[in-house]
Order: sequence, then C-alpha cells, then structure tokens
Amino acid sequence: MKNIFTAAICLLALLSSCDSGQKFKITGNPIITNVFSADPAPLVYDGKLYLYVGHDEAPDGVDFNITEWLCYSTKDMKTWTDHGYVLAPTDFEWGIGEAWASQVVERDGKFYFYTTVQAGEPYNSKTVGVAVADSPLGPFTDAIGKPLITDDMTPNGMRGWWNDIDPTVLIDDDGTPWMSWGNGTCFLVKLKPNMTELDGEIKVLRTPGYVEGPWLSKHNDLYYLTYASMGQGRETISYATAPSMEGPWTYRGLLSGMAENSFTIHPGIAEFKGQNYLFYHNATLTLNGVSGATGRRSVSVDYLYYLPDGTMAYVEQTKEGITVPPKTAEEVAQIVNPSGVQNTPVQEVSIDSLRRPMPPMPPREVAE
Repeated sequence: MKNIFTAAICLLALLSSCDSGQKFKITGNPIITNVFSADPAPLVYDGKLYLYVGHDEAPDGVDFNITEWLCYSTKDMKTWTDHGYVLAPTDFEWGIGEAWASQVVERDGKFYFYTTVQAGEPYNSKTVGVAVADSPLGPFTDAIGKPLITDDMTPNGMRGWWNDIDPTVLIDDDGTPWMSWGNGTCFLVKLKPNMTELDGEIKVLRTPGYVEGPWLSKHNDLYYLTYASMGQGRETISYATAPSMEGPWTYRGLLSGMAENSFTIHPGIAEFKGQNYLFYHNATLTLNGVSGATGRRSVSVDYLYYLPDGTMAYVEQTKEGITVPPKTAEEVAQIVNPSGVQNTPVQEVSIDSLRRPMPPMPPREVAE
C-alpha cells in the first residue's frame, strides 16, 4: 500500500509539472499578466527560454507572501506557454515557506533549482536550498535533504538571520560552478562538480550599493555580477565586471533605474537566439481590479546591449518592452548612462573578517 501511495504522489507531481497548454502572446510590459510575479530567472535550454518566477500573493500588498515558483517558456520571445507550478518551499522537508528568488541551471542533463527557503527547526532562518530534476519542468526534489547554505555559515551583520537569500549560479567554461547570494552582503563561493557542495571558503565582495538579488553571467571574455542596489529610496540595478570569476571585480555603475511602483527590483540576464535580454520586475499590473504593490509585482523584459568595451548600455524600462525592434548599433551608442561609466575596484574580503559583534540596530520608528 505504501508503494502505491508513493507512486500516486509521484504521478501527481509529474502531472502538475507538465505543459498546461495555456499559451499567450506578450503585448508589452509586464509580460506575465495572469498572476502577480517576481524575481525572474531565465534559463536557455534546447532551443527554448524557460522563465522561473515567484508567485506574489500578498493580500495587503505590503508584506511579501510568495507561495510557489512558476515556470513559463518560449521559443521566440513572442508566444509563451504557462507551465504553472514547479516547486514550493514546503517541497523541501525542512522548508516552511517564502518562495523568494531562485535560479535553475542545467548540468549533464540534470536541472538544479537553487532557491531561497525559510527553514524551520533547527535552522529558523532564511537558507539556500537546492532541488534537482531530469527536466526543466520538474518534478524537482530536494537534492541533499538539507539546506546548502545555513545561517551559521555566514556572518549576520545588520541583516540578521535573513541575509542568506537570492542564489545565482554560473557554470564557468572549465566546468567550475560558482554561486553568489546575499542580502546586505554579497557572498561568492565555488561549488564542487556535483553542484551540491561548497568547494572552498566563502568570499565577500564589497560591491557599491549592494542590497540583494545578484545575477552571475558571462559575455565574450567578461564576467558580470549584476545586482539590486540602493537608489533614491528604492532599489536600482548595478553591475560589476571581472576577467575571471576569481576577479578582480570592477564596479561599472548603473544598469537600470528604479522599478515603477516597486521598492524592489531583481535582474535576470539571458542571451537567446542572438539577442540579449534583461528581465526584472515592477508593480504596474492591475489584475482583477487589484493593483500592483510592494508585495504584488509583475515581471517585465527589455533588450540588453553590450558596448565594444564590454560595459552594458543603460537599460531604460519601457512599456513596449520587446514588442518593438531592438535598437541599431548607432542608437545604442547614443544611450547615456545617468551614473556615468564607473571604474571602481571592488574589495574582496575573507568571510572571517566579518565575524565580529555588530552594534544593535536602533529601534524602528513607527508612524503615528
């Protein structure tokens, strides 16, 4: 009986991950309009672009209530397929909630889902988990039966027990996987070839204005660390470059500005069929009469352009998105970055240097 029950559960999980057949064409930004969505993470595989997003469901729009991860795919960036649910925090035996930012990467026919999970006992903190599947649509299962990154592995700093969030993974040309993550502190570590163990000590990159949401990518001979940075009261997107994952990293300035109606923003970068894209979220969607808000965001995409010197052209967030043709080389050359072109070295420090008592945080002021 137990075997039959287990088989039935597996079948249900497989069916839930299959193509729902619901197709739609994008008409501008935001591109996902059937639900509120956030933290876009693109994966290019076998002629398709898969887009993994968190499902925003905050009733009050103020707090974050992200219950599951959804997946969409496209062959041409015009017509998309909604695959629905692919993973939830509670699919990890030790997870209790909060489907914050994630990324899926493929290696040797396996798909590794790195993600933020709020963990229960004995962790009681934000952690980084990893699930694995034989298909980009799942079913995904816990790869190691425990978190990959736990609170005791990183210094808390001012962010407390929720600094281990928003993992991003890049597999280098030599096969070496690297992972970055963090809120308030940008962590970087090498992974072992099995994709589920750390290979060496965790490093800390002191990138200017860093808040959260890092994204690792490579274009030609340069490596890019793109992340959510603090702007004028809301997050912007900044980035750094390096000749290798070992560094040295150089801060290059802003990539894009603040997201409309949203405190947060989260970059996801992909090259697909010869064109580069920047995915992000804002909060401009109104769904069934409910407007966007801090906890009701919506995923958008605009073209991304690389300049001859390896820097990225500033991305203006648009309503049209990719429903219009990309800019010509001449038009790209005319783009002005409001932060200018930066060339600031990024300091790399040992994680042990951060393991020192921090002053207590001041009491939070509550408006009358």
